[in-house]
Amino acid sequence: MGGPGGPSRTRHHLFGVSGRRVGRAKRHGRSHVRRTAVHGGPSPVPETAYRGPTLGRRFPTLSASGSDVKRNKLLVGLLVWYGLLWTVLAIAPHDRQDWLLENLLALAAVITLVSTYRRFQFSTPSYLLITAFLSLHAIGAHYTYAEVPFGFWLQQMFGLSRNPFDRLVHFAYGLLLAYPLRELLIRLAGVSSFWSYYLPVSGMLAQSGLFEIVEAIVAQIVSPELGSAYLGTQGDEWDAQKDMIAALSGALLCMAIVWISARAGWNTEKGRPT
Repeated sequence: MGGPGGPSRTRHHLFGVSGRRVGRAKRHGRSHVRRTAVHGGPSPVPETAYRGPTLGRRFPTLSASGSDVKRNKLLVGLLVWYGLLWTVLAIAPHDRQDWLLENLLALAAVITLVSTYRRFQFSTPSYLLITAFLSLHAIGAHYTYAEVPFGFWLQQMFGLSRNPFDRLVHFAYGLLLAYPLRELLIRLAGVSSFWSYYLPVSGMLAQSGLFEIVEAIVAQIVSPELGSAYLGTQGDEWDAQKDMIAALSGALLCMAIVWISARAGWNTEKGRPT
């Protein structure tokens, strides 16, 4: 058995110097890590580092790390909050037809965010800002923007000639959504420096103008009788232009805050655009 021509010589011939069988493909990954660890060789990659196929590169899964678990719970909480608020405000709105028109774009936005979450994820601050704006819009849709009680309170408090709630929401549109738009431009289009501040502002202004045009078209095609209730002009012929100025002002303020925080080195979230 142990002679010159016995199995030991044959075994040595088969294994050779490299220690693996002739004709057998070299194995990588997890088995290699285990073998080096068992035979006492160097093991630079720990066993726990093996992740298997990188399917999550295109379709990321929810992480089990502590910070990501907290983030996922927060995002679920934001979705539940908006769902509950929307449901409550859907009960007996002031004008059902106006409520339906107001919620078309809002629901489309929520569906888009949820359906594309596995492909593109905003930062936590962006989701907070988006939820805040959608909540304000849900309130305006319930009462119609021209008849929101809080707006009447502001009107009496400051002696205004009209309910200012719709103007405040247009201002919030620029203030709250310019940051998510900047994040989108940085991560998908690769904009930086000056353009990362200019493009979000001009984008919000353009979207505001487009929204005013879409509002007018939808009001005339879908329900012409709603007219002023849906548009919220309150008798002001320059209402659309003033709404655009409000959105522009909000976007400028948002980018000013972002610029100051960037100069001060305050990162809103590690790994995300400032």
